[in-house]
Formats: sequence, structure tokens, C-alpha cells
Amino acid sequence: MFAAYVVVTVLTAVANLAAAVADFVRVQWILDNMSRYGIPHSWILPLGVAKAVGALGLLVGFAVPAIGVAAAVGLVGYFVRAVGSVTRARCYADLRYPASFLVLAVAALALRLATL
Repeated sequence: MFAAYVVVTVLTAVANLAAAVADFVRVQWILDNMSRYGIPHSWILPLGVAKAVGALGLLVGFAVPAIGVAAAVGLVGYFVRAVGSVTRARCYADLRYPASFLVLAVAALALRLATL
């Protein structure tokens, strides 16, 4: 069980760090999607920071489990809202992207709790 926790947590952290870097670089397709979803472009930096902090918190969670749990809970909340934003905008074909991040965050949280 611990090996699965490590693999899923590292995968989740790397995916979120990559997404955060894309936000910080202000990749055009992300800005285009934000416009379609009705999200102001001024939010891109705070959203990227949230992903980066969540990812780093998952990694710190290896040493301090409470921080890992808090980071996973934060990422679950973040991606529940992301799925909601995409759904509200009726961009159903795009749901697979935030949903995959949501599944990773839920898995990281469940495995962290199972290994405590």
C-alpha cells in the first residue's frame, strides 16, 4: 500500500507542478480556455500558485503526514471547482482534463489516509 501511495503522490505532485508552470508561463491555450469558461485571466497566477503549493505540500507530506493530507484535500477542492467551472461553461469535451487531476488528488488523499 505504501508503494502505491508514493507512486500516486509523486505522479500527482509532478502533474500539478507541470500545470502550475504552464499557468506561470501563461500558455495561450490555457488563457483561451479560461476565456471560454468565464474565468478572468487575472486569476491565472493565483491558480498556478494553488497548484504549486498543493504539489509541494503533497511532497512535504512524506515527512509530515498532516501537511500531505491538507494538500490533498486542497487539491481535491480545487479540482472539484475546476470540474464545476468547465461544466458550467458547458465545455463537456474538456472535462477529462480537470477530472483526471481530480482523480489523482482523490487517490493521493485516499492512499495517504490508508497509510497513516
